[in-house]
Amino acid sequence: MDEQANTDDGGLQWFAQIGCLEQIENEDAERKMTMGAFEIHKATRRRAKLRLGMSGPAGSGKTYSALLIAAGLGGRIGMIDTEHGSGDLYADLLTEGYDILRLTPPFTPARYIEAIHAMEESGVSTIIVDSLTHAWTGEGGSLDRQGKIADKSGNSWQAWRQVTPEHNALVEALLQSPCHVIATMRAKTEYVQEKDERTGKQVVRKIGLAPIMRDGIEYEFTTFFELDVQHQAYVGKDRTRLFDGMIFKPGLDTGRQLLEWLETGSDEPLLDKRVMDEEQKRTLLESINRANSLDELFNAFSVAYRTATSLPDTAALAELTKAKDDKKAALEAHEAVFGEHA
Repeated sequence: MDEQANTDDGGLQWFAQIGCLEQIENEDAERKMTMGAFEIHKATRRRAKLRLGMSGPAGSGKTYSALLIAAGLGGRIGMIDTEHGSGDLYADLLTEGYDILRLTPPFTPARYIEAIHAMEESGVSTIIVDSLTHAWTGEGGSLDRQGKIADKSGNSWQAWRQVTPEHNALVEALLQSPCHVIATMRAKTEYVQEKDERTGKQVVRKIGLAPIMRDGIEYEFTTFFELDVQHQAYVGKDRTRLFDGMIFKPGLDTGRQLLEWLETGSDEPLLDKRVMDEEQKRTLLESINRANSLDELFNAFSVAYRTATSLPDTAALAELTKAKDDKKAALEAHEAVFGEHA
């Protein structure tokens, strides 16, 4: 009896042997689902579309500068305006004019993605997102959604697990757009006191700090300008190497310089656009629809998201995201009616 009692460990030995094997098998299946064939090629400059980020405090001229740069790029311009109609204030700035899509709350990443696709379908050459900050801090933005989910579930970490894939999908929509993209962001504002070299007196100056957006957003762009209240741009990051170490006022010539750099290179695409295999997509959809909890849904959608974006297949990502949203709504409705442990 004593020997039998000593071996009754509540299933720990079973988990160590069988459970770990199942976990390894599941992780291996996930790796196989997301892995694709590698391709090695010589580094080659190819034509590209602009991905420009700009941040600055109020009054730094983000919208004005974005419009001038877009005009320098040429073609039709479309602006996604989240700033309560401020985009219309510059209607007389450009002879050719530009189109406005006014985005109102809720500023969810999904609505931003819909607005981006609407602009693409309208035939514009350059999309200005003015501003991207609302997708992070605005009503319905990622911080707002994370807070509400955390308040409901009591689990801040789980809330981020739901919000992060939505934010990542918006970033992918910006990066994969067939249009040039210029995204403005508000910057945290700080006042500093310094000595005026001409008068010798102490003066107060307003400066902009990091963009009000998720940390690291600057690294997603080809080039990133930080504007001050004198409308001068400091180049925080520049893969084009056109503006390294420069401080300047952005304008039409800035757009023309960027366009010349973007169009230098081969027309041959790096890779043919790959589309997700139908059987693979069906398996991912089934995994999402089988989820019996938000945690299971998060795990299933994480695999689906990585698979779709690694191709990239934006159509498949949209279908998988819709399936995730539908399943999430069903799980939340069930929990509301029957309780968490139903």
